[in-house]
Amino acid sequence: MADHYFSAEPGSADVRRTVEARIWGREYTFTTATGVFSRDRLDIGTAVLLREVDPPTGGGTFLDLGTGYGPIACALAVEAAEAQVWAVDVNTRALELTAENAAKAGVADRVHPVLPDGVPDDVRFDEIWSNPAIHIGKPELHKMLLHWLARLADGGVAWFVVGKNLGGDSLQRWLTEQGYPCTRKASAKGFRVLHVTR
Repeated sequence: MADHYFSAEPGSADVRRTVEARIWGREYTFTTATGVFSRDRLDIGTAVLLREVDPPTGGGTFLDLGTGYGPIACALAVEAAEAQVWAVDVNTRALELTAENAAKAGVADRVHPVLPDGVPDDVRFDEIWSNPAIHIGKPELHKMLLHWLARLADGGVAWFVVGKNLGGDSLQRWLTEQGYPCTRKASAKGFRVLHVTR
């Protein structure tokens, strides 16, 4: 059976490669591998998110939900020089790559790649960033988003990018109905960039 990028332990051979990406005006070279999301490039959805939303600066506690090989987590830590960034994924290979890429970017001391239950219960997030794994199915997606949105700090915000054809508009309505006001910040290349507040 083929691996999904949301497989906990990819069974495919761990074949490494590098991808180049320009994020918020800086050049990055990330190590990727088989068995992780978008191993051949910075995926379009993530690129849209990072182009349409300005980076945070200064400090804070951030969550990169579904970090993959870590491009969002690394870029957040580079831009916000005093921030702590939790990089969460169910895929252990993705977490290894995130740690490697954070070290390469000089932010390994502030990027924490962990499985979902590796985030201490008392941690609250000033910002959540995610290109969420829509393909896990709507019930699991909704459960995951509600779990992490409940951990937003007072005044915290979340930024999600979701394909229009994968339910971006219905997700916007659903989040608002759950008590998380959600507005569309941008729409590009078939993706919706959603801004969510407590």
